[in-house]
Amino acid sequence: MAMKAIVKSVISGDSLVLRGRPGPQGQPPKERVLHLADITAPRLGTASREDEPWAFEAREFLRSLCVGKEVAFASIHALPPGTDDVPRDLGNAELASTAAGAPPTDLATELLRAGWARAKELKREPTEEDARRRDLENDAHTGGRGMWNPQGPKAREVHYNMPLDSTAFLQEWKGKSLDAIVESVRDGSTVRARLLMPDGEHQFVNISLAGVRSPRSSGKQGEASEQWGDEAKFFTESRLLQRAVRVQLLSLPAPTATPFQSTANGSAPAPASIFIGSVLHPAGNVAEHLVATGLARVVDWHAGMLAAGGGMERLRAAERAAKEKRLCLYAALPGAAGAPGARANGATAAAADGSARNFDALVVRVWSGDQVSVVPKDGGRERRVQLSSTRAPKAADPKQAYYATEAREFLRKKLIGKTVKVHVDFIRPKEGDFDERECATVRYGGANANVAEQLIEKGYATTLRHKRDDEDRSSDYDKLMAAEQAAAAEGRGIHSGKEHPAPKQPMNVSESAVRANSYLSGFKRIGRIPAVVDYVAAGSRFKILLPKDNQTITLVLGGIRAPRTARNASEKSEPYGAEAAEFATRRYMQRDVEIEIDAVDKSGGFIGALYLNKTENAAVLLVREGLATVHGFSADSLPWAKHLYDAESEAKENKRSIWSDYDADAEAAAEEEEKKSQDIQPLKTEYLDIIISDVRTHNGLTFSVQILNTEGIATLEKLMHDFSLHHRAAAAPSNFFPKGGDLVSAKFSDGSWYRARVRRSSPLKKEAEVTFIDYGNQDTVAFKDIRPLDPQFRSLPGQAQDARLSFVKLVDPSSEYYQEAIERFRSLCEGRKLVANVDFREGPLLHLRLIDPADPQTAQDPQACVNADLVREGLASIDRKGCKYLSAYPGVVKKLKDAVAGAKTDRLGMFELGDVEEDDA
Repeated sequence: MAMKAIVKSVISGDSLVLRGRPGPQGQPPKERVLHLADITAPRLGTASREDEPWAFEAREFLRSLCVGKEVAFASIHALPPGTDDVPRDLGNAELASTAAGAPPTDLATELLRAGWARAKELKREPTEEDARRRDLENDAHTGGRGMWNPQGPKAREVHYNMPLDSTAFLQEWKGKSLDAIVESVRDGSTVRARLLMPDGEHQFVNISLAGVRSPRSSGKQGEASEQWGDEAKFFTESRLLQRAVRVQLLSLPAPTATPFQSTANGSAPAPASIFIGSVLHPAGNVAEHLVATGLARVVDWHAGMLAAGGGMERLRAAERAAKEKRLCLYAALPGAAGAPGARANGATAAAADGSARNFDALVVRVWSGDQVSVVPKDGGRERRVQLSSTRAPKAADPKQAYYATEAREFLRKKLIGKTVKVHVDFIRPKEGDFDERECATVRYGGANANVAEQLIEKGYATTLRHKRDDEDRSSDYDKLMAAEQAAAAEGRGIHSGKEHPAPKQPMNVSESAVRANSYLSGFKRIGRIPAVVDYVAAGSRFKILLPKDNQTITLVLGGIRAPRTARNASEKSEPYGAEAAEFATRRYMQRDVEIEIDAVDKSGGFIGALYLNKTENAAVLLVREGLATVHGFSADSLPWAKHLYDAESEAKENKRSIWSDYDADAEAAAEEEEKKSQDIQPLKTEYLDIIISDVRTHNGLTFSVQILNTEGIATLEKLMHDFSLHHRAAAAPSNFFPKGGDLVSAKFSDGSWYRARVRRSSPLKKEAEVTFIDYGNQDTVAFKDIRPLDPQFRSLPGQAQDARLSFVKLVDPSSEYYQEAIERFRSLCEGRKLVANVDFREGPLLHLRLIDPADPQTAQDPQACVNADLVREGLASIDRKGCKYLSAYPGVVKKLKDAVAGAKTDRLGMFELGDVEEDDA
């Protein structure tokens, strides 16, 4: 009685493997081997023996004729089962005809007619059927068909083992489409294929389907399969076994060398036992169908191989569909993927505190190569987010420190101060010492580039390997995997195998005032210095990194005062101190800036200016926002003093922050009251004969004077004579280290010794800054040229007194006329005997009106003076802010105003190009 079965595969030109129909749940059916009776065909070879002539062609004829099709077969004789207990029969098989009413096709008959089989020599008496078959064989022989082709079989070499140099083989054929026949299926995602190479050779290879992994199927009798393993194997067998396919080899399974780990030796890798690739049937990619039916899982680390053609996206879509239907491997899932509550810590939980999952934000700080802080554009708290599925190198590990720094710097340059789009993928719960953290995909720029993908592609980070079925991952996870594999293939960054020493810690120039002062002149000489804001300590105090020299300094903004910020929990911030610090942090933290240095404070901090984008002055902006006030004494000497005062006026007018309770009328009344309470009176006229002994131009024009015709000057002349004689004979003391404030003898640049007071001392450089107390000069003198001042020369007070011009100040140092103004002052005053009137005493500083007795104008005009001459020439202006006593001298003020008017009329000095008088002229 004839039975029906489906041809699973063809062993040779005369032997078939038959199977029944699958079970209701896709269970594999039983199999049996059928040897066609009374014919014989050439046998295929193995790794140990070659093919018989025409064996492959005979097998191919029968394979293409019947594999995957239903046949009717009849067993003539049962044979002993094979080694795997599969029943074997000797019999006949017929293939149903596709044409209506046509008789079935007998397989043995077709093989004989095509010349791919011989009729067996029979020991029995031949029957009519035997004679017919013999006639078919003779006809094929006469016609030269099949194995009777007079030209003989085509010579080919068959390689049954994997290529010895699998790496070279892969490099040659990677990504190219090769014709192949699937010869066996080990499990749902692993096949053995015969590659039909273009040169005619046949190469057997083992292939793991790219992007998927099926449960393991037992390969030995008595060995248990994993759940759904047999079903997955049957799924692939029923669709691919002995089918003509196209194969694309993509990779080797050996994992990429783990970053920061070296291999045990440099020997060549052993021959691979399997390739990773795609097997493409005319009906599609079987890997996608496997996943869609729930018989395979997606392999994350294959994403890089499949990214280019969108293969990974199709696999993910198939996986989602299988999960939603809870098929096979996903039957035990608690809920359909995407259903509410399916991700306990996922994106749905991201909004648990009311925060939006998707928002635009400003990046205000980069913590590491995978963590940043952002502030939503529509307001709200600062949020520290972790780049989803991304792991940057650890700065604490010396082997990783270099790349940790590179990763952080990459993010800083890409993101700091930029507006980005944030998508919160999930929230990582608190675990041990790690706080709860929002994990997000951060995109920037017009192309919405994923910064994590770029970071990984540069080799500055790796992609996290998540647990199976862990849905808490980046929304671009496959792209991240692809980026990592690209970086590894190119040997970029941490995948290069290069070892870099850990970066050196920057030197803190502000560690002490002595060290800071040693750098001051160099910084001032440079002018604007490129820098990075490393930390914001307060509204006007910054830690600055100088990348070029690997140095850090403390920078205090000059000309302003920001409210103090509490440094610890026990302190209390001044009003608006926290706001000022937060504003400065969000505005300047980790930004590329430029700084200018003016001076050093007593703790080693540098006083200067900070510029963002070359033009934005941080001090001016803080004052404009009402988060700092102008410090008049230090601001007046700055080139941008007018901008500071204008910014403060604007903040007051708009009642911003510090000025929220500002009352203009009340302030005006208070100022008027203060003026009345001070009631500055003019000093009694006091003419002194003087000579200017030193002129200084730092922080405005100041000078030193000696008052002539006094007992002190006469005594000084005698003292200097004795002083000179004393130092000719006096021996230099050993191990003398002068300290700040000491009275000493110091040698001036003219080679003579003078009395001096130490301003600053540097034991490191063995030199000190001194002021010569009898002349006012300042100089830096080596320790070897400094001696203790002998007691006999200490009784006479210093004969030089510090002074400045009363009522006026020279043009701003930034003016092109500043140098001309200094030279003009020197020509009028330096080295000449003058008459001076003391108009005001500011501590030890004298405000002097200088009169040249040789000038005939002084006899005609009692208000004539050098001060007014400088104003008349357009080289100075009335100092309304620095000279609070102006109102006490109306006659002098009138004289100065007339001088300003004359300079404007004649277009002199600063008025050469028109009425561009300074703000307080």
